[in-house]
Amino acid sequence: MARFAAWAYTAAVMPFLDFFSRYGKHALLILALISCYRISDVVMGVMANAFYVDMGFSKTEVASVSKVYGVIMTLLGAGLGGILVSKYNTMRILALGAILAACTNLAFMLFSYIGNSLPMLTLVISLDNLSAGIATAAFITFMSSLTNVAFSATQYALFSSIMLLFPKFIAGFSGLYVDMFGYNIFFLSTALIGLPVLALIYILNQRHGAINGNPNGDPNGNPNSNPKTATKP
Repeated sequence: MARFAAWAYTAAVMPFLDFFSRYGKHALLILALISCYRISDVVMGVMANAFYVDMGFSKTEVASVSKVYGVIMTLLGAGLGGILVSKYNTMRILALGAILAACTNLAFMLFSYIGNSLPMLTLVISLDNLSAGIATAAFITFMSSLTNVAFSATQYALFSSIMLLFPKFIAGFSGLYVDMFGYNIFFLSTALIGLPVLALIYILNQRHGAINGNPNGDPNGNPNSNPKTATKP
């Protein structure tokens, strides 16, 4: 029993204590960013198919564009995001991803004014998937950099579990919001709710010790400079 308790403590409790001990007062800000980062995409995304149908597109048209242009642009965005993250500060690319997500939602708002147009459908789906690829690459890099190699699986599972909870909760009201205000206001609102994400990124980026898995504050954002990330207690 004692061995089981010790194992449970090491496997389930220590990863959380390690995270909060390394990031201190910044830990809650980091978790807030993780829980909100995808909010613009998720809240808008749940209404995308309904929007296409209401715009008069057939399921075949939507599927054809999504499977061809959507997949290609997602892969292109992920590759581009990986390149950008390798060359620039991760937080800057996170900010870029958040800005692109908001801009693509504004493109959907423009689309709602234009009406049924297959070229416009292709454009917005392509832009949406490109921005999602860039944002996802940066987001995965960011979350991975926060983990301690001794507890990486548990800590990454924690981040992955909370990153969609709040966005999906808010997304549950998307249909009601569209019924009340229409698609134009809905898409504008989904762009605006991304502003707090940019604020969180800005705050954390000003505090080098809270980002890139680097609570000791390496100005280059090098996670390897933090000895705690490679040491098991």
